[in-house]
Amino acid sequence: MSDLKYTNSAPDSHERDAIDALVTDPPVRHEAERWVVSGLNRTHDSRHLLLPGLHVLQNVKGWISPGGLNYLAETLQIPAADAYGVASFYELFQLEEPEEGPLHHVCVDPACAVNGSGSYIEELRSNGNRVHESPCLGQCEQPPGLFVQMKGDNNQDQTATTNVSPQFNSSSSNRLLRRFGINMPVNLKSYKDHGGYQALKIAIELGGARVIEMLFESGLTGRGGAAFPTGLKWQSVADHQSAPKYVVANADESEPGTFKDRMILENDPFALIEAMTIAGLSTGCEKGWIYIRGEYTTATQRLSEAIAEAYSAQLLGSRIQGTRATFDLEIRQGAGAYICGEETSLFNSIEGFRGEPRSKPPYPTDKGLFGRPTIVNNPETFLNVIEILNNGVDYYRSAGTPDSPGTKLFCLSGHIGRPGLYEADFGITLRELLSAAGGVDGVLQTVLLGGAAGCFVGPDQLDLPLTFEDTKANDLTLGSGAVMVFSTNVKLPEVLGRLAQFFRDESCGQCVPCRIGTVRQHEVLLQIGVDKPNKQQLSLLEDIDAVMTDASICGLGQTAASAVRSAIAQGLLGESRS
Repeated sequence: MSDLKYTNSAPDSHERDAIDALVTDPPVRHEAERWVVSGLNRTHDSRHLLLPGLHVLQNVKGWISPGGLNYLAETLQIPAADAYGVASFYELFQLEEPEEGPLHHVCVDPACAVNGSGSYIEELRSNGNRVHESPCLGQCEQPPGLFVQMKGDNNQDQTATTNVSPQFNSSSSNRLLRRFGINMPVNLKSYKDHGGYQALKIAIELGGARVIEMLFESGLTGRGGAAFPTGLKWQSVADHQSAPKYVVANADESEPGTFKDRMILENDPFALIEAMTIAGLSTGCEKGWIYIRGEYTTATQRLSEAIAEAYSAQLLGSRIQGTRATFDLEIRQGAGAYICGEETSLFNSIEGFRGEPRSKPPYPTDKGLFGRPTIVNNPETFLNVIEILNNGVDYYRSAGTPDSPGTKLFCLSGHIGRPGLYEADFGITLRELLSAAGGVDGVLQTVLLGGAAGCFVGPDQLDLPLTFEDTKANDLTLGSGAVMVFSTNVKLPEVLGRLAQFFRDESCGQCVPCRIGTVRQHEVLLQIGVDKPNKQQLSLLEDIDAVMTDASICGLGQTAASAVRSAIAQGLLGESRS
């Protein structure tokens, strides 16, 4: 197989043994749509092991050596240059031997930047530590975020991220988060003692058709940002009769200011497992995948333990709960690529390709993971399914508004009294939410609603009801529920510059509007600095916005200028066109 090698380097025994163990006993095998051809050999059932294989190599030595990558590519029958292209796509994979000592990834995105990440980086460097200035690490409620990569000890670690955020009293504040801080996250008995697996029992009794009907009646929409009707997704996949079909949980939250998925997986992993099992049994899907960002090591470990316990209790695998149903579940860890939160990029990543988005249509419910019908939901969306089944549609709709029923998880960070994860009825005003979280720390300048791809909300808009319909009517977005608060001590042009740098760095580069537009947007904001922009600069930013929004392939480019657009409209850059 010499044609696969890009050097003559060979793996060491540790790398060889680790790859052999992965390929010999993969967690789940399946048929993929694509074929990888090399000489007279071809394979269609092992390329999906490329991403786990890269993680294995990284963990064994602290980096991916040429010899290790050669051996992985040869074993999976993938051209080595192709494997290298995938490895180099992800920020967490190191392709050159690192210096001694751990590498400290410190978040420099807005929520952490306004809470001392710059000083923390200086302190670490002054003590001789290796530091990488990182995009959001999903630890916004306890800034500054830190993720530590160790070299060659088969271990990755990070600061503790299991703090239970404060809750506030509302008519339904303890629906999705009711087990947080009460149950033992990876203890199945504890989960059952607090109502766990009752929803699965109900779903089996009702049958898939009635479960999906209840999702339609409840009005449940996606909580990842797009707000697509959940029942419609499930019904579309259920209508496809041919197997295989898949269920995917998109837990690759990398949106600056968002950390709800991490806290769900750390504090209530069985709930996600149960809900995905319900989705599988209700729609005829026999396999599920949880795609979780690589920085979430605590969440990944707890989820892995919970899955193993569910298999032992016959709650995963074959003959679930004594039925003839089968549902298998596997974790896929990302490796530091924001774009993989886009569902088709996520599919490519799982399949062993670069995490670049696909054109739509076809849509995932028709042609998703491995070219098969696929349900993709956010962990928060899945948890709502359990609530609907356990308590009924009427109870579920008793919270929220007619057009936005139920509750929503909000991630509060920045200059706020008590940063954390909050659950509130849809319809709560932004003012009420900020008050419940301890109020603004200082004098409020603005709130970034919806994360880096969101919009700024001024002090005169605090009575805005937080619903899908009200935010849309005001040209705003709820996004995934990120709420970043900035006091008057913050220089907003610097925040905008960092957001623009984030999108520049995270663009996959596949399409020209995004690849060029994110760079030009960042350049213009750097030129402006802390000064007021002139009309030519404002006009250029608006042109860049229009091109990226209209012509980009995926949501990254389409929303990369959202925050800048709203800042211009509100005069936060010093001049307004509105």
